[in-house]
Amino acid sequence: MKRILLFTLILSALLISACGGNTTPATSDTYTSPNIPTDYENALPLRNQLIIGTMNLDGGEYAVTPEQAKQLLPLYQALRGTSTSGGSSQEEITALLSQIESTMTSDQLAAIRAMQLTFTDMQTWATANGVTLGSGSGQPGSGMNLSAEERATKQAAEGMTGQTPGSGGGGGAALLDAVINYLEGVAQ
Repeated sequence: MKRILLFTLILSALLISACGGNTTPATSDTYTSPNIPTDYENALPLRNQLIIGTMNLDGGEYAVTPEQAKQLLPLYQALRGTSTSGGSSQEEITALLSQIESTMTSDQLAAIRAMQLTFTDMQTWATANGVTLGSGSGQPGSGMNLSAEERATKQAAEGMTGQTPGSGGGGGAALLDAVINYLEGVAQ
């Protein structure tokens, strides 16, 4: 009788856990851009390349227009919401990144692709703009020889989950806040 009860309890627990679904937050960007590579040495993740690249376009031939800024602003605000809610699905993040790319022109995306943005570029941008990035314990660029999966594991171990690399801790929010502020200025 005890064995049947124990078996029933274990089986019930397994069924309940199997039906629970995935409720953990997304821990990294898995969206692969058709326009911007992330497979070169020390490459920033797509999200950060789009953020910094968009701001780096300012003042140039391919700067974001006021009309684009009005379209991009709610997308980046939604992306900001995914980093603070902690329960966003990877599908939601992927959809937002895809929409951000589709809002930009092919020339803008080509210009961002040509920037080949790295973690060093991000740190330089942050220093120049008075932005503090994350609280990871590593040195800037210390993950440059890691594969994307090893880098994601390192970031998770350093508490940078739910946000993009190099934007760990408050950095992801800081980068998103910076691009949102920039777009608000352009949209006016």
